[in-house]
Amino acid sequence: MSPAELDQISPVAQDYVKEIWASIEWGGEPISTSMLASRFQTSAPNVSETLRRLARQGLITYEPYKPVVLTQKGRAVALMMVRRHRLIETYLVESLGYTWDEVHEDAERLEHAASARFVDRIDALLGHPRMDPHGDPIPGADLTMPPMDDVAALAELGPGMYEVVRIADDDPQVLRRLESVGVQPGARVEINDAGAGIAADGSTLSEAELTAMYARPLPAAH
Repeated sequence: MSPAELDQISPVAQDYVKEIWASIEWGGEPISTSMLASRFQTSAPNVSETLRRLARQGLITYEPYKPVVLTQKGRAVALMMVRRHRLIETYLVESLGYTWDEVHEDAERLEHAASARFVDRIDALLGHPRMDPHGDPIPGADLTMPPMDDVAALAELGPGMYEVVRIADDDPQVLRRLESVGVQPGARVEINDAGAGIAADGSTLSEAELTAMYARPLPAAH
């Protein structure tokens, strides 16, 4: 899909396909109509009508009471929007002094106004980053994603030492708390035998904080 074709798709449609993609990016279940209604704070009938419109545009396959699935075209739109969003977040943090807990909402607004040329210039200026400030992978210009095969939800992992790779940006309070105890992408976190998460400074991590993190195992010390 070309940037010109993307610009012909409404911001609402762009948001929907990006949200559908986000629901499965880290191994989750395909999103339901009720979940979309909650996410966009609208009614289920409104969501159903929007989904029927997206299906007519060839962006999704949709049947009532079944999970929503992106088509190849819809996946391309989603990845182009994800690329815009994550590059803008990275630019706001690295060039404009935003903190990682305050970039999401502004990036949500800016991604719809940004031209392909603007996004490509940001990409070049930043040195073609592969991860955003939260550790989320940034699709390349060809929409390929960096491999993340060895990454799993930290809350589901057993005792051991782990490198934090990604932290969900849904809750700014969680991000601020994790930053205060030195937990960002690249940090080490231990899961002890009792299943508790321990930051490098010895702080115990809450269930919400563990749930927000994705990590890869580190080799056992000898």
